[in-house]
Amino acid sequence: MKNIPMDLLRTFTTINDLGGFTPAGDLLGRSQPAISLQVKRLEELLDVQLFNRVGGLQLTEEGRVLYSSARKILEMNDTVVSRLSTPSVSGSVRLGTPNDFEVSFLPVLLSKFSRAYPDVTLDVTSDVSINLRDGYKKGSYDLVMTMDEYPEHGFAEEDYIVETLSWIADPGFNLNNSQPVPLVLYPQGCIYRKHITDALNKANIPWRVLYCSSSLLGIQSAIKAGLGISALVLNTIPDTFQAEKTYSDLPELGKVTIGFNYDQNNLSPAAALLLDFLRRGLKQSQSYPASLKIPQDSGNSLLTVR
Repeated sequence: MKNIPMDLLRTFTTINDLGGFTPAGDLLGRSQPAISLQVKRLEELLDVQLFNRVGGLQLTEEGRVLYSSARKILEMNDTVVSRLSTPSVSGSVRLGTPNDFEVSFLPVLLSKFSRAYPDVTLDVTSDVSINLRDGYKKGSYDLVMTMDEYPEHGFAEEDYIVETLSWIADPGFNLNNSQPVPLVLYPQGCIYRKHITDALNKANIPWRVLYCSSSLLGIQSAIKAGLGISALVLNTIPDTFQAEKTYSDLPELGKVTIGFNYDQNNLSPAAALLLDFLRRGLKQSQSYPASLKIPQDSGNSLLTVR
């Protein structure tokens, strides 16, 4: 029986996730020739061709079979390493997260964390960022993941990423230029709402709020029903919600920061482990968000309006 080296599998899956040898090398800290050599070694070991390089980098049929299994193998490997390389930890962590991340990559990360540290209980609450920060200051959370302005924000250098806001709408929705732009928004205090209304006001484009909800499900349902348009950061929009269409009259919405608020001196061992786990996962979501997202129902897709 042949044994497949774990580093070859990790290189192979990363190439497919990022869509190229060079970005995979950047993420893994290897040169492009070294990445190519690892793929060659893997193909020779298995005696198959994994990538079809004609017309773009695509997986062959054998490559798709290997990719599905490789992801499971790597996840099992990483879970075991996490369990055995750190002391046994138990306790409860009160975590606050933005509403938008309820159906993006965050539940997947929390599931992986729970499997790696089964003795840690997670108490997770989702809300708009301003409420999360207020709750943290009052002692309601051990750790909160929130959104803030860019470039001014309150996060430490290693604790945040920068993301772009994108308009979203139902595929069948059409803007009527003779009417105010219909908006589906979170309540006052939401950073998305501020960026949307500020951008429209600056562009002298009239608008009105047709639906307001603190629930992500409510926001998405209203958009699917055609009530209006809204915006999300790119790494929280499921791939099945994205499409090719442009409303050139709408202004750009700018960028926001996503990061963590915590007190290093008062973090429990369980909370410190969770913070490190989420910090790494958040940074990875910039590189290949699609691989970390929860699959969505493709029957009702949203449209990313760029």
